[in-house]
Amino acid sequence: MLLTDPPPAPAAALTYHGGRADAAARLYPDAPAPWLDLSTGINPFAWEGADVPLSALRALPSPAELSALHHAAAAAFGAHEAAITALPGSEIGLRALAGLALPRPWHVVAPSYRTHQAALPGATTISAAAVDAVARGGGTLLLANPNNPDGRCWPAARLLELAQALADRGGVLVVDEAFADAMPGASVLPLLMRDDRVLVFRSFGKFFGLAGVRLGFAAGGAALVGAVAARLGSWPVSTAALRIGTAAYRDTAWMAATREQLAAAAAALDAVLDAHDLAPTGACPLFRQVERDDAPLLFERLARAGILVRPFNEAPRRLRLGLPGDAAALARLDAALGGR
Repeated sequence: MLLTDPPPAPAAALTYHGGRADAAARLYPDAPAPWLDLSTGINPFAWEGADVPLSALRALPSPAELSALHHAAAAAFGAHEAAITALPGSEIGLRALAGLALPRPWHVVAPSYRTHQAALPGATTISAAAVDAVARGGGTLLLANPNNPDGRCWPAARLLELAQALADRGGVLVVDEAFADAMPGASVLPLLMRDDRVLVFRSFGKFFGLAGVRLGFAAGGAALVGAVAARLGSWPVSTAALRIGTAAYRDTAWMAATREQLAAAAAALDAVLDAHDLAPTGACPLFRQVERDDAPLLFERLARAGILVRPFNEAPRRLRLGLPGDAAALARLDAALGGR
């Protein structure tokens, strides 16, 4: 395919969420298999430190095991003073926001996750440059740190300043830290106290490479976290999630080694993208964003080579690429980008 051809629009099924390799295979039946799915930003070097036997699932999740998970996660997050509660994925926590009677007006920083706008229906979309003006007006401000898809990362102290400005006017800061495990020092949680008007969401699956466990957390001010916990009841997550999550968050050696591994893999991906004049951007090592006028054609070329990246119907110049999981996958991407 020549890059001078009219750019096709990626199918809607592939622009709504990442991880739709099954839909891509139906849309591109002649593409070589297996598909290389680079559309999610999920760590390809998954944690493999625990097995949960089926017998462990016969009883209801234990309150003691839930408490152990909370302590392990809080220690990993550096959330020594903040409240915390487990969620069946951070997506569920975000979807609960509209029912928490958060102060208005509502604002969402964009570009970011599609879920954010849906989580606060009717919220005003603002740019990152407008956050100070918004904070001075109070209400609720929702942003991601690190941000998706551009990888922008706010300093934690800067987020605390925004939170204090909002709180002075009765407002609330909500921070989606789904990718923060990959970036030590990015989280605002170590700076928070239990009475702060800040609600932080964390994801387990992205950093640990186990998205199917469906585990996440709400942490921060006790009143806000308590409101989220009350909506989930006594058994917010499964026994499997409790045991896998607790063991994983206690595996500090794996976490440290994996951050180094991700940084090296991101540098290798950057080198390939740079070689094809794609100018990768973003501070988060789990994914990179590229922008170019012929991005829809580039998406099409990669899809026909059995490689799925993340397109955006609201921003057709933008693509997001997750990390290839090994040298062979990186070489396959390199060859496809070169039209080979």
